[in-house]
Amino acid sequence: MDPLSVGLIGLIATLALLAMRVPIAAALGVVASVGIFIIFAWRPGAEFTPQWAWQPTFSLMANNPYAFITSSTLSTIPLFIFMGHLAYEAGFTTDIYRAARLWLAKLPGGVAMASVMGCGGFAAITGSSVACAAAMGRIAIPEMLRFGYSKSLASGSVAIGGTLGSLIPPSVLFILYGIFAEQSIAKLFIAAIIPGLLSLVAYLLVIYIWVRMRPDDAPVPDEVITRAARMKALRDCWAIIVLFVVVVGGIYVGLFTPTEAAGIGAAATLILGVVLGRLNLGGIFAALKESVYQSSMIFVIAIGGKLFVNFIALTGMAGDITTWIETSGVSVVAVMALIVLLYIFLGMFLDPIGIILLTLPLTIPIVETFGFSLIWFGVVVIKLLEIGLVTPPIGLNVFVIKSIVKDKISLESIFAGVGFFLLAEIFVLAAILFIPALSLFLTAFV
Repeated sequence: MDPLSVGLIGLIATLALLAMRVPIAAALGVVASVGIFIIFAWRPGAEFTPQWAWQPTFSLMANNPYAFITSSTLSTIPLFIFMGHLAYEAGFTTDIYRAARLWLAKLPGGVAMASVMGCGGFAAITGSSVACAAAMGRIAIPEMLRFGYSKSLASGSVAIGGTLGSLIPPSVLFILYGIFAEQSIAKLFIAAIIPGLLSLVAYLLVIYIWVRMRPDDAPVPDEVITRAARMKALRDCWAIIVLFVVVVGGIYVGLFTPTEAAGIGAAATLILGVVLGRLNLGGIFAALKESVYQSSMIFVIAIGGKLFVNFIALTGMAGDITTWIETSGVSVVAVMALIVLLYIFLGMFLDPIGIILLTLPLTIPIVETFGFSLIWFGVVVIKLLEIGLVTPPIGLNVFVIKSIVKDKISLESIFAGVGFFLLAEIFVLAAILFIPALSLFLTAFV
C-alpha cells in the first residue's frame, strides 16, 4: 500500500478515536504503531508480508520513545511543575493576587483585575493553564462573589486569566513545542514575554470596559484599606518576584539553560519555603504527589506523540503537502488562515498537549516552506491553544472553573463571561500574526 494512503487513513482514524473520547496517548500510540507496522509490511508494489515488519516496528517502538523520554531537555517539565506546586503550597502564588486586590480594589472591576494579575503571577511560576485556573478559581471567585460581582465576570475573568499559564514563561507547552520543533526553549520563553504581557493588558482593558458599560456587575468593595496594608502586601510579593527573575532572567542573560533554570528554580522555591516557614513536610509531599501525577500524564502523551511523529515521517505526508503548496501557488495568507482555523477547531475539542503532538508533524514543514521563524510560529500556536482553552463546547479551563464553583455558577454563565474576552483574544492574535517583532524583538538579545 502507498505510505501516503496509510498516513491519510491513520490521520482519519486518530481523529475518529479522539472524537470517541479515547485518551490522546492511546489514540496517537495505537494508530502510529499499527501504521508503522503496515508501512513496513506492505511496501509499494509488493504483497503484504508481516514477517518483514515485526522487527523494525518493535525496534522503533522501543528505542525512539526511550531515547526521547531519557533526554535531559524533557526533565525540564517535571522540574518546572514541581516548582509551581511548591510555590502554591508555600502561598507564594497567592501573594500577587493579595497585593493586586488591595491596590486595585477601589478601581472599577478592581477585584476582577486583581484576579487576572494573580493569574499572571501564578503563570510566571507554574507554567500550567489548568493549574493556574484551578488555584486562582478557589481563591478569587468566592472573593468576587462576596463583593457582589456578577457570576459571569467573576468566573470569566479567572477562566481567561488562567490561560496565561500557557503563554507566560516558563510554559510546559513551550517546552514540548521546542522539543518537537527542535527550537531553542530559551528563545521561546523570551519570545513569549511581550505577547504574554499584551494578553494580560488586553484582559484588564476588557474588564475596565465591561464595568464601565455595566457598573452593577462589579460593585466597589465597601472596605477600608490602609496604606500600611497595601505596602505590606507589596512587600510579601518579593519571593515570587525573586523566583521569576532568577529563572527567566538567568535564561535571558545566559547564566544557565532552561533545564538548569528549572532545577535551580525548584531548589530555590523549596529553600525559600522552608526558611520562611511556609512549607512543611505535608506541603512538600503534596507538591511531589501532584508533580508526579501531572508529569506522568504528560510523558505518556509525549510517548504517543513521538511515535506519531515517526509514523508521519515514514508516510512522507508532510513532504507531499509542502510540495503541493509550492506547486499550487496557494498564497501564504490562505495557508496561515487555514492553519489558524485548524488550531481553533481542534481547540474546541482536544487538550492543548494532544493538539501540539497531533499537528506539529504537518504544520512545521509548511511553515518552514514559507521561510517563517519557527520561534514566532511557536508563539502563534501557543496563543491559539490558549484560545482553545476557553472556546466552547469543550473549553478545558471553563470546565475546571465549573468543577470548582459547582452549582453556584452555571456553565452557560461561565462561557458568557469568557465571550467578552474572546474578542480581545482575536485582536491580540492578529497583532502577533501581523507584527512578528512582538515575538522576535527580545530574542535578538539572547
